[in-house]
Amino acid sequence: MGWNSNSMNRRTFAATGIALMAATCGVTSVSQAADYPAKDIHYIVAAGVGGGSDILARTLAKVLEQKKLLPVNVLVENRTGGSGAIGYTYINGQIGNPYILGGVGVSFFTTPLLGKMPINYTNFTPLAAIARSPYILAVRAESPIKSLEDLKAAKGLKIGTVGAVSDPALLASMTNEQLGADIKSIPYDGEGEVLAAVLGGHLDLLYGNPNEILEQIKAGTVRPLAVTSPDRMSSLPDVPTFKELGYDITHTQLRGIIMPAGTPPDVVAYWEKVLKVVAESPEWKAEYIGRFNEVPLYMNSAEFGEQMVETSKRYEKMMHELKLIK
Repeated sequence: MGWNSNSMNRRTFAATGIALMAATCGVTSVSQAADYPAKDIHYIVAAGVGGGSDILARTLAKVLEQKKLLPVNVLVENRTGGSGAIGYTYINGQIGNPYILGGVGVSFFTTPLLGKMPINYTNFTPLAAIARSPYILAVRAESPIKSLEDLKAAKGLKIGTVGAVSDPALLASMTNEQLGADIKSIPYDGEGEVLAAVLGGHLDLLYGNPNEILEQIKAGTVRPLAVTSPDRMSSLPDVPTFKELGYDITHTQLRGIIMPAGTPPDVVAYWEKVLKVVAESPEWKAEYIGRFNEVPLYMNSAEFGEQMVETSKRYEKMMHELKLIK
């Protein structure tokens, strides 16, 4: 099929973007409308309230307002369902619309690879990447599981994941493979629901981004076992990495901002500058990077576009190895 990432490379990705822009030449560009943006921007989150993608969107909107970087508001709207397909299909339907933003989540890459969404990363305009998120494997505070050795010995464990193929689902499969653990993934609609299920004793474990569970760790309601970052997190200096414990589990989630295909080049340039200011600002570093122990990052549109290609290839390789796709 034409949208399978096996058939795409950087050159065809760039060519697709150029062709789509040319096809939408009727859209007003910034050079033609010097008052851009002239109305509120809608940021579509293809996941539930309270999850990592939602927190990023709302924090970005807050920092944009704090720094008065836009003359309009950024309105966050959650469109959930179909492992991201509902939200991303909506964005894709807004070709050339410079007033629609979206965020890159795991399902942005994995749902197309599963064949459950007839579009993929090549159908969107990359604006910039602004962070990377490691994952924390955690249990509720009352859990008898206090280490990875306890986890290996336990049977019939349940972990919550958003969608059949998400980072937590992939990491759960890797944990079973690397540790010989017995973990079953249970799909939920949002990361907030997963956390509530763990706290309520309905699930045994979760893999959460720092922005999802770090506050719960600090409050003592959940207990971390290990982190997927290459090095220990500064906010959790006593929590080991999987790597140092002898397991080949190292993974971080790419955080970036996209627009529909056919976004005028002047709009892309506008947002590159705005998002660079955000990524380098003390407000962003305090409200997001520092607060949630994210990995700081800024990539412009071209760099982010190349990283999207590499990220899709990485997920495809992981999914092949885990026999999730053929």
